[in-house]
Amino acid sequence: MKIFILDNDPELKKQVFDNWSIPNTEIMESSGGQNAIKLLSQGGIGAMFLSTDFLTIDNLDILDLAKESNPGIDVFILANVRDTHKAEAAVQRGAHSFLIKPVNVKLLESLANKALNHSLTRKNVRALEERYLEDLLGVSPAMKKILKTVTKVAPTNSTILISGESGTGKEFMANIIHRLSSRADESFVAVNCGAIPESLVESELFGSRKGSYTGSVADRKGLFEMADKGTLFLDEIGELSLQTQVKLLRFLQEKEIRRVGDNENKYVDVRVIAATNKDLHKAIANGSFREDLYYRLSIFHMTLPPLRDRRSSIPGLIRTFVKKYATENKKEIHGMAKAAEALLMNYDYPGNIRQLENIIEHAVALCEGENIVLEDLPEYLVKAQGGPVLYALPRSEDVPSDNNPASLLTLAELEKNYIRKALEICHKNHTETARRLGISRSTLWRKLKEHGLEDGQAAATASGVPIAPDSAPSTAPETSPASAG
Repeated sequence: MKIFILDNDPELKKQVFDNWSIPNTEIMESSGGQNAIKLLSQGGIGAMFLSTDFLTIDNLDILDLAKESNPGIDVFILANVRDTHKAEAAVQRGAHSFLIKPVNVKLLESLANKALNHSLTRKNVRALEERYLEDLLGVSPAMKKILKTVTKVAPTNSTILISGESGTGKEFMANIIHRLSSRADESFVAVNCGAIPESLVESELFGSRKGSYTGSVADRKGLFEMADKGTLFLDEIGELSLQTQVKLLRFLQEKEIRRVGDNENKYVDVRVIAATNKDLHKAIANGSFREDLYYRLSIFHMTLPPLRDRRSSIPGLIRTFVKKYATENKKEIHGMAKAAEALLMNYDYPGNIRQLENIIEHAVALCEGENIVLEDLPEYLVKAQGGPVLYALPRSEDVPSDNNPASLLTLAELEKNYIRKALEICHKNHTETARRLGISRSTLWRKLKEHGLEDGQAAATASGVPIAPDSAPSTAPETSPASAG
């Protein structure tokens, strides 16, 4: 760990260099000026002892610079008795604590050890959470890219905008970012901007003074103050009025808020993460959203794909929700039958993750054994998929009779053979074939076309799949019965 002492007391620094005993630490020092700014800007500092004489250098806020350039840094303020008020203000703005001079090396070592242990614990927790998240979020290229971005930006204080359809997990992702940040021990406050009446939005966000409006009988903290030193998640940010957008923009620029009915500003140390399922570019074009606010919010912008486009996430989400609701309902449920899991893997989830969670909550409530079965799933889900899934064992001619790798069939060939056999058994009745395979008729049509089993137009007509003139439906691969099983 690098430890930075920014103070102009040569005797203090000499004592530190002569008596410091913590192994694996590097002491850096400066007496201010551009050298101090350069050292801080290089990053990698875990703890800092900052004199109140250097809270600003050349009109630059050193505490802000330290936190922005060194995510997770613990800053301890060194103050003379006459400067206690400056030290208290610095703690309000994010410093860990302050010490009154003179101080001894043992006290500094004690604080540095706490910072070191805190840093190691945070790193271990992050490593565990990242492995868990990779399993939970899936291994699709889109989600891998998002997770990589999250692990990089979470330790910073930058604002983040998360876009995506309703139910794709925007609040969940914001919580992940908070948990992986240096603010993890502080509050995560979430608010749906569209759920607050317009007349109360400002007082909810920024607080109010007694008597500032009818019914205001006492001073009231707003959500920004409640999230001080933590993270404020503003969901459905596109629902804010232009007037409230101006106040939010002012906070992002100045880090200060003003309660409704108050004459004084107050500094709060809050990281803002916003989310929307709207197209904010369209909102900017029609004048309902400020362009300058958009750019302030979207220093990092990530778009969560719908669940149907990241099916690799589904097994991890199922395990998580089964464990959650089994615990809540005090049931011993260890998993899910293959038929039920295959059904969930093939469904398109118009309600995304929120809908999947509701399905699992429903299934856990009905489950009477150790595994969730088809009968435990909502009836609409089974009907939407055309009935239960039929599982196939390979036919004897598909199983290699020797150990020659050349005799192995690909999964695509196995799927083709099985669909052909299913058509024979169902006398080429496409509705019945799709039902028995546990897939929709449109999926069956795509599989027939993909494997060249029937004429596309004829198969589509037989399956009842409408085809627009001079166009063809997408042939994007979907999870098949073979791969699902």
